[in-house]
Amino acid sequence: MADRQASRIEALFAERFPKSAEHYRRATKLFPSGVTHDARYLKPFPIYANEALGSHKTTVEKHVLIDYWMGHGAMLLGHSHPAVVEAVQKQAAISTHPGACHELELAWGERVQQLVPSAERIRFTNSGTEATLMALRVARLATGKTKVIKFAGHFHGWHDSLILGSDPPHDVKYTMPGVTDGVASDIIFVPPNDLAAVETAIDEHDPACILHEGNGTHWGIVPARAEFMQGLRELTKRKNVIFLLDEVITGFRVHPNCFQGHCDIVPDMTALAKVLAGGLPGGCLAGRADLMEALAFDNPHGQKMKHPGTYNANPLSAAAGVAALDIVATAEPSNKANESAAKLRQSLNQIFAEKSSRLVAYGDFSAIKIHADFEGPHPTTDDEIPFGGDWRRLDIKADGRLGHAFRCALLLGGVDWFGWGGSTSLAHSDADISQTTQAFSNAIDMLREDRFNV
Repeated sequence: MADRQASRIEALFAERFPKSAEHYRRATKLFPSGVTHDARYLKPFPIYANEALGSHKTTVEKHVLIDYWMGHGAMLLGHSHPAVVEAVQKQAAISTHPGACHELELAWGERVQQLVPSAERIRFTNSGTEATLMALRVARLATGKTKVIKFAGHFHGWHDSLILGSDPPHDVKYTMPGVTDGVASDIIFVPPNDLAAVETAIDEHDPACILHEGNGTHWGIVPARAEFMQGLRELTKRKNVIFLLDEVITGFRVHPNCFQGHCDIVPDMTALAKVLAGGLPGGCLAGRADLMEALAFDNPHGQKMKHPGTYNANPLSAAAGVAALDIVATAEPSNKANESAAKLRQSLNQIFAEKSSRLVAYGDFSAIKIHADFEGPHPTTDDEIPFGGDWRRLDIKADGRLGHAFRCALLLGGVDWFGWGGSTSLAHSDADISQTTQAFSNAIDMLREDRFNV
């Protein structure tokens, strides 16, 4: 940890991104802390981008950055993929909101049904948060039960019912400002990757459902393997508990048939968003027909779940989604993104080892996770998980000052890294990987000059 502000990095950052600094001064008069998403907050100020194409985005200062945010994971095909752009442009000239059923929602839903093993029925939403919110209501309506089992550290959106316990530290009582004790009392927490704890919680609390985030905590900070997912599916079936798989991030990104296809399981319900809508706003809940009947009129559950939503299945998102899923179905996007991420993880660990750095790279599929406090030999293969997979050592609260300086240092090297992680896409190239590795190497040098222990 540095014992003073990262003055050299901040000075160079301010010099390189002056127009972003100007925009941020305007933003602080408009938005709390000057941002419209918590993750975009950056000290001394965030960068502003006005163009994005392929694996790159361009700042208002005309600096081209290799992008690992990729639209918060939505841009599996890369930014502004020609097929998606063409589909949206064509639809925008015809209708953006007819306030009626339309043919594109049929085409979009049929593609989801063809690719997602659990999608007997589908209901579109506007986001992943809305999809998991819907899933809880459906499960409670179908079962008449209220308790929900959630894995500590897993993120399922920001609504009251599931935001609790999403972030470390995990050695204190789970609380969230603004969430009432009454709501919190319905959430039962279990450790990641612990089937015995899940079984005990089921027997003790008789829940309406259990949720799991894709391939593990925050896009795999604490990875979940196929064997565990298969065990979880078997356990929930045996105990007759509804199993919701939250594939908002992993859906279509890790495999054309999603993480459930990779694991060869069929959950009762699946939450989807991001890649689903080709980078435009959109989500859905897909699942067993009998459960999804909770949304139907005159349904067998005896009461209907109310579900409005002005922009549900809007034609622009549907057009983008249809175009994107047609390309996803070829398997090229997930295969290429997974391959690029594996190359980058290995390249980074080689640099970290050469520099005797405390940083380590790991992850599955197209995710690259960076842990900033690692000791011991760096991984030489791509299937190793630091700390033997101990979730309490992997899912920790990082030093905030280091985090801001780290991202600023990478931006100075032409790389926009998403906090302590990143995602690749169909568009990322070997040249991107090479430049990114060099940017990390330079960032370590700069951080050490500013007295950070990395």
